Amino acid sequence: MDTKSNRTMELAAIEVLRQTGVDVLEAALVAKAALEAGRGRVKRAVACIAAGAEELRRREKTVTFARAVEEALGARKDRRVRTLCDFRGITRRFMRRCKNLANRRMRSISAEECKEYINQAFDTPRQRNKARLILSGVFSTACKRGWCAENPVCKIEPERIEEKRINILNKEEIGRLMHTAETFENGSCLAATAIMLYAGVRPNEVERLRWDDVRLDDGVICIAPRHSKTGGARHVTIFPPLARILKRIQRSGDERICPPNWRRLWARLHREAGFTSWQPDVLRHTFATHHLATFRNYAELQLEMGHRSAELLRTRYIAMEGVYRREDSLLA
Repeated sequence: MDTKSNRTMELAAIEVLRQTGVDVLEAALVAKAALEAGRGRVKRAVACIAAGAEELRRREKTVTFARAVEEALGARKDRRVRTLCDFRGITRRFMRRCKNLANRRMRSISAEECKEYINQAFDTPRQRNKARLILSGVFSTACKRGWCAENPVCKIEPERIEEKRINILNKEEIGRLMHTAETFENGSCLAATAIMLYAGVRPNEVERLRWDDVRLDDGVICIAPRHSKTGGARHVTIFPPLARILKRIQRSGDERICPPNWRRLWARLHREAGFTSWQPDVLRHTFATHHLATFRNYAELQLEMGHRSAELLRTRYIAMEGVYRREDSLLA
């Protein structure tokens, strides 16, 4: 090809590049890069561009944080009501306290920003650790939908929480609480109070129980997997003090153990019993301490409590001060 023809083709190429609206030199560099990726072959270079465009579209595919939360909730619709309430409440708090988070695109949120959001929205280490798990769940769903490449929350270490022992109720406090439960609201809260104190059932678990879960003839209360905090079924022993109460007030099978408006009534009950402050798991801790004082058996207590190991019992649950003898135990 002669010099004149080469010059004509060069001018034509420059005109083509100019029509892109991009600086001619920059356009030429892009074309050079494409040809290098295609190993000098035009068809291969075009294929590389097409593949790159498809990958770029995939990377840019995303949704807002608010939309990802909706999708994550939908993916968890079969979870327990309590779990969904926690998920919904924590994500709403994120969007309420973190400016513009609801409209942020999922793919653009970094691990550093996630950590900042957690610290901004939640006040205590325990709250922040729970929020971290739920935020991770939102990103996990987004990853499955192709809305982000990775879960940035996985790069955030959970905060270390120093477990502190919860003080248990003494004999006088137990008597005051049970006397109040007998008379408060016609005794409607007595069964739930007794089950938490004499069987160590968690507050959220007792809220889900019905009377047909109470097997007085077999001497056990059945905690179904859907009612358990850890998702595992267990049988809780009905000790004599609890059996005497339940036999006296037993109701029909499908009726709930807790009365309507249970949480509000329970808060009123322990206030009327003279407790100015209340630790949510104090009855469970009281039961665990008295059980160990009575039976001296960590393995049995672990089964009653529904723990995966006895370590938590040793480090946080047992407060033997005030329970020195077997006859001091409320289960004796």
